[in-house]
Amino acid sequence: MSDGRTMSGSHTSDSAEDTGPIRPTHPVRPIGADPALLRIGNASGFYGDRFDALREMLTGGPLDVLTGDYLAELTMLILGRDRLKDPTRGYARTFLRQLEDGLGLAVERGVRIVTNAGGLNPAGLADAVRELADKAGVPVRVAHVEGDDLLARGGWGEGVLTANAYLGGGGIAACLRAGADVVVTGRVTDAALVSGAAQAHFGWRPEDLDQLAGAVVAGHVLECGTQATGGNYSFFDGHDLLRPGFPLAEIAADGSSVITKHPGTGGAVTTGTVTAQLLYETAGARYAGPDVTARLDTVRLTEEAPDRVRIDGVRGEAPPPTLKTGLTRLGGWRNEVTFVLTGLDVAAKAALVRRQMEAALDAAEHRPAEVRWTLARTDREDADVQEEASALLRLVVRDPDQDAVGRVVSGAAVELALASYPGFHVTAPPGKGTPYGVFEAVAVDAAGVPHVAVLPDGTRISSQHAPSTQELVRLPDPPLPEPLPAGANRRGPLGQVAGARSGDKGGSANVGVWARTDRAWRWLAHELTVERFRQLLPETAELPVDRHVLPNLRALNFVVDGLLGEGVAAQTRFDPQAKAVGEWLRSRHMDIPEVLW
Repeated sequence: MSDGRTMSGSHTSDSAEDTGPIRPTHPVRPIGADPALLRIGNASGFYGDRFDALREMLTGGPLDVLTGDYLAELTMLILGRDRLKDPTRGYARTFLRQLEDGLGLAVERGVRIVTNAGGLNPAGLADAVRELADKAGVPVRVAHVEGDDLLARGGWGEGVLTANAYLGGGGIAACLRAGADVVVTGRVTDAALVSGAAQAHFGWRPEDLDQLAGAVVAGHVLECGTQATGGNYSFFDGHDLLRPGFPLAEIAADGSSVITKHPGTGGAVTTGTVTAQLLYETAGARYAGPDVTARLDTVRLTEEAPDRVRIDGVRGEAPPPTLKTGLTRLGGWRNEVTFVLTGLDVAAKAALVRRQMEAALDAAEHRPAEVRWTLARTDREDADVQEEASALLRLVVRDPDQDAVGRVVSGAAVELALASYPGFHVTAPPGKGTPYGVFEAVAVDAAGVPHVAVLPDGTRISSQHAPSTQELVRLPDPPLPEPLPAGANRRGPLGQVAGARSGDKGGSANVGVWARTDRAWRWLAHELTVERFRQLLPETAELPVDRHVLPNLRALNFVVDGLLGEGVAAQTRFDPQAKAVGEWLRSRHMDIPEVLW
């Protein structure tokens, strides 16, 4: 669920730059039966999402295109390690297993499949899909998109496992126009799976920026699967989340859309669930991608009917001249021990075991380069349950040398079993240490990145770059609403009046906060400043924090640089992907006007 939102991209055209016009061996079919509407669903928000979702989406109601997002920053590292072991790997093998059951259904129902499950080896996955189809006796036309893998270019520094530019939707559109039933890509932006299909269906040109922006916004809502239908939603109470349905978008020729789900499925589609997903892993009003920069400050949401939310009004601007390129590398080795401190004298117990472990690390031939301690006071006084009487002391060590985090740490912890604080035990036996990764995003000139569609007949065509670009510049914040009149306050959690959704972007985190009513927005916009945000979340006090104001969504979006260190793969934080930072913020108490309760 990681996207290329700050860099530029490329567009396709109906004629190739290097091989001439598309000459498919099969007749070109329309993407959907209705030229005025395209129904696009999602069946995967990450590598490991619900396995049955592909079948559920194919059988649950009408669809024209089914997308699957399998890639994230951590996933690219995992696939990079897979490719080291076997050069023929590097793609999401789960997708193939899902197709064993779903490919025939898709062909039978005339549903095109578009997925980034190709990862580091889209050509390999395309071949595997063809092989599977041949064995199953299912006639399919398979195409793929490549050019994003820039590892061979070199110059990335030591230890880089993957280097992939985030491409746009042009290659996908070319494959679908050529009649592909299945389109496999490598690293494209998550939203490109949707916007590329919409480009193909409606014939949008690169200069149709408003239409493209509307489809990108719809794609962003769909990309994380059930997060758009009530999953990870602040106000989850009252929604049937036993098995939430996956979302779909009904996209119109003007780029507007309706977000919905198949009838009878769990969860809910509301302006709240859509707002939450719009804020996820975004920043300011300009949401930049390879094909277009979508203006989030122009998005209008309307709840048309139960489980039907219209998105319209989205304006588009030219994309930046560069492409985001994600680099992953092995950063070194880490080990972790969590000591359980129960009952009385928690602080003294923590101090004792810290002194003992630090002495052992100091005496080692090679002390770990990084040693981090965190004490979580999860204990409470006079607890009826032992777990509720216990606090957790977490030790994390990291070093380029595996030996420095292995026996040195695990041996020292085990040897304290009978020689430390009363009630000594740990949550799990310490091990030998595991490798950790580092993610870095760099900008590369879009003109130097190939974007190639390999059509079902093997024809290779290159996508054109955007005809015009503009540098990404932060918009000034709009005027704030009129503040609420002065009145009585009541102390309570921010979550009483506001929802939140947070996530990771490399080493940074974003925390989107939105108000449920206009009156609550008038209070939130003035009260939740950067200074107050830092007070409520002390971990952010010394970090750069930027606040973006989005009045149409009644939302504030905070970007905290450096909260996650070197990114999720480095696992430097208790919540390494910042998934729950928003809920932590909602739990903090403020003086809230009585009229909002």
